[in-house]
Amino acid sequence: MTAPSTKAFFSAIRKKMPADHRQRALLELPATQRRRPVRRSDDFYPTAEPDAIRALLSRDGRRIRELGRVWEPACGSGDIVREIRGAGLPCFASDLVARGCACSLTRSFFDFRASPAPVIITNPPYGLITARDGRARWLRHTLAMPGWRYCALLLAWDWPAGRMNGLGELLDTQPFSYCYLMRWKLDFTGEGQAPQRNAWFIWDRDWQGAEPAFRFLDRVDYRQPGLL
Repeated sequence: MTAPSTKAFFSAIRKKMPADHRQRALLELPATQRRRPVRRSDDFYPTAEPDAIRALLSRDGRRIRELGRVWEPACGSGDIVREIRGAGLPCFASDLVARGCACSLTRSFFDFRASPAPVIITNPPYGLITARDGRARWLRHTLAMPGWRYCALLLAWDWPAGRMNGLGELLDTQPFSYCYLMRWKLDFTGEGQAPQRNAWFIWDRDWQGAEPAFRFLDRVDYRQPGLL
């Protein structure tokens, strides 16, 4: 004999959740009003927290110092530049917009046909380097530019997963040498930690590895003595 089903019983006694009118209102909005938040002008999201560049310098400082001079081509107000110069490294700074960085040149990155320094370190405008919006334009210009040996780009951790508009093919043919996954979150807006993870992606033209290497980066790294 088959036991009677309890489905109807539980359906009858289950407490019905009230409708979430906020969610319904959101779904009923026209598509034009449900777009992503508007990004800041010229994609200006400063690297105000010094830990990111300090940690990179602690790990790759010897290599950077060996090459001698750094270029920060999206210097903004100078957050990264101050740390590089503070470590005793000469740093040429430039940006499309003058934002108060000391001793900097106001000039578009794409106007440079050769790198003015053997090292490039920057947090590039995300809208110019993504697969979807930027069509990897920033990276494409960087890789085609002579004059540098080492390049470190601060990007979202999932950035290299983008494949559209040629980014996938570009990374297949000219992959980064290694990356440092940062084990803390950066605040680019001053409004609290972002939900994404970030990493330094490194292209070293003297790299001998066959495949991109993966490394972790901790905040405490820059406090370790003797690394610069």
